[in-house]
This record gives sequence, structure tokens and C-alpha cells, in this order.
Amino acid sequence: MRPFVYEQPADISAAVAIASRFTTNDDQPTRANAQFIAGGTNLADYMKLGVAEPNRLLDLNRLKESGLRQIRVTDDGIRFGALVRMGEAADHREVKRRYPVIADSLRLAASGQIRNMASLAGNILQRTRCEYFRETSWQCNKR
Repeated sequence: MRPFVYEQPADISAAVAIASRFTTNDDQPTRANAQFIAGGTNLADYMKLGVAEPNRLLDLNRLKESGLRQIRVTDDGIRFGALVRMGEAADHREVKRRYPVIADSLRLAASGQIRNMASLAGNILQRTRCEYFRETSWQCNKR
């Protein structure tokens, strides 16, 4: 793993400002100079494998903005903040009652340790891996 600068922006505006200063115009997110991290369960793997090599990590876990960590029940559904953990969503009373398939799929998607770390937004954004992802004897297009 390459050395990198670790920052904890105070708010969303600061996070976006830092990212815009250090992110390249390259369309490849794994080559960006700055990347956001929340749960880190996916990005940490890519960094260990040398697939992602950001120069700067922007940790979003200290952001205080309203809604990022909330599960909000409405008359027509449930809204999840981007920093809600998979485990929090799976264990939420209203998710289990109104959307048991979602609760079950979140519980079955990963180990307890991963569910307690992984953010919902990060889980949605993760790159798909095939069974050959870790194979090093040939080039994998997913890396």
C-alpha cells in the first residue's frame, strides 16, 4: 500500500472542496488523487491489492450534517442516509417490519463485522468482483 494523506473534513462543503482540489480529470476513480472513505470495507481491499492508490483519503465519518446517519420513516417509505451502516439498517425495527426482504438481504450480505462497518452508500457504489478478482496469473478487467 502506498503512503497517503488522511483527512477528516469538518463538513460536506469542506470535503467537496478538498476533493475538487486533489482529484484528477481522469475518469478512473481508482486513479483519483483523493477518495472518500466511510466504512472502508471495499476501498481498503483495493488499496491493499494496489488496485486503488489514492494520494489522499477523506474520511466522512465525522460529518455532522443532518440526515447522513439517519433512517427516516415516512408515510410512503424509508429514507436511508449515506453513512447508515448495513447493520443499523438491517436491525432497524421499521425496516424489519415494513421491508423484511431488505432487512434479510442486508443481514445475509456480509459477516457481522463487515455489516457494522460498511455504509449503505459505499455498498451500493462498490465495484463488482468476479471469482477471478484475486487471481494474479492473468489480467482481470475488474481491477
